[in-house]
Amino acid sequence: MLIHRNFSLKKYNTFGIDVNAAYFAEVFSEEDLYDFLQKAYEYPHPPMIIGGGSNMLFLGDYPGTILKISTKGISVVKEDDKSVWVKASGGEDWDGFVAHCVEQGWGGLENLSLIPGKVGTAPVQNIGAYGVEVKDALTQLEALNILDFTTRIFTNAECRFGYRESIFKHDLKGKFIIINVTFRLSKNPVISIDYGNIREELAQTGVKNPGIHEVREAVCNIRKRKLPEPSIIGNAGSFFKNPVLSPAEHTLLKIKFPGMVSFPQDDKFKIAAAWLIEQCGWKGKRIGDAGVHSTQPLVLVNHGNASGEEILALAERIKKDVKEKFSIELETEVNIIPGQS
Repeated sequence: MLIHRNFSLKKYNTFGIDVNAAYFAEVFSEEDLYDFLQKAYEYPHPPMIIGGGSNMLFLGDYPGTILKISTKGISVVKEDDKSVWVKASGGEDWDGFVAHCVEQGWGGLENLSLIPGKVGTAPVQNIGAYGVEVKDALTQLEALNILDFTTRIFTNAECRFGYRESIFKHDLKGKFIIINVTFRLSKNPVISIDYGNIREELAQTGVKNPGIHEVREAVCNIRKRKLPEPSIIGNAGSFFKNPVLSPAEHTLLKIKFPGMVSFPQDDKFKIAAAWLIEQCGWKGKRIGDAGVHSTQPLVLVNHGNASGEEILALAERIKKDVKEKFSIELETEVNIIPGQS
């Protein structure tokens, strides 16, 4: 395993921000991981873990060590007549894992198709799409403490999942590396097609009795039309979270803005941040090489040579306009990583 110095991260973050890390290492096995951590004290700052680099915005050169997890492995832990418990290594490509499960006929993750990133980073963000979240299928995960090299099993409840939240984003941020994740999937899937426009997509393609294969295909088609491919134009997917309002707040805002797009979530309402941003006139706008995507205003893009600071400045202007027009404070979903001070 090599430790690289002054290593370019342009190909390792989906925004394509041209910054360097003081040190960079990539591990392909748990043995590599332990070996690296035993030497990590020799390098400044605790290592920052990246998977696919799909949920981060670098504001400048990173002064510490970047550790890329590229471990592989998918196995069945146990099964019964109704369910199968599948364990995947943290370095597995998320969409590749979803595709594998769908091919095996295991349902529960098909709505999360084509989301960029790795299996090990999916629980950190509690990724979600089309009415499904990682927490809905995750039973447990195994994580390595980077300080004492001990491993710990976290149950679903211990992960403290919330909307785009987990314990690994807050109390345990930077303290654990997720080694593998176990999901309970269904052998007799009950599909979910009432969120977004999955049902319409299926109808347009003539699918009358969809299964998980058809749902995955529909989700992939929708995402390909709406979201830019990072290899073509730099982006990190949804830059902002969808705000969540109380019923009273939702009612008042709906009276003022009857066309507002919202969805029930438990006893509250989730507001479509993309709609808020579009109403403020930002859809398709561009300032230098930092811009808002032309078909999905929730996505900020790098048209070529934008810096992280320029993209963040654009995000702050959007947040300011949304706050002034709707009295809603947009929260950033992307992890903002400060540069060298």
